[in-house]
Amino acid sequence: MTQITRTDPPKIADERTSLTSWLDYERATLALKCQGLPADQLRERAVPPSTLSLLGLIRHMSEVERGWFVRTLKGEKAEDIYCTDADPDGDFDGVDTAGVDEAFATWSAECERARSLVAAAPSFAVVGRKRDGEEISLRWILVHMIEEYARHNGHADLLRQRIDGAVGE
Repeated sequence: MTQITRTDPPKIADERTSLTSWLDYERATLALKCQGLPADQLRERAVPPSTLSLLGLIRHMSEVERGWFVRTLKGEKAEDIYCTDADPDGDFDGVDTAGVDEAFATWSAECERARSLVAAAPSFAVVGRKRDGEEISLRWILVHMIEEYARHNGHADLLRQRIDGAVGE
């Protein structure tokens, strides 16, 4: 994994800059929580019987990025990456044999695709559709993604502290 640089969001900015900067900040925070750990520690579970791990969070956020930006916003019929009907928690369950480099590359690609889709949107009022047909604005998706990363970054912070004692925001 390359060295992670996390940039503080600007304190005065327009809505697009504010929301996309906060989302990138939260993405970088998750990467920082994983930085420097070998594969076995990235796969380490929080507490039995939980399947929560740092690698699982990376895989989960790949699924989440694809789900909200590609499927919901763009309307593509993109398949799940790790989850299946037989294993709906495959993002977390499958980490024991998962390739670490592949997982991080997939997550990075999904984040880049999401950034492109957001940049192409003429406004945050653009509406996508969830699988059940419910309409969702890009603004809602971005706020939700910031919340999703922030919540999981709290998990990542606890996982990292348990693994090697590292703490920090």
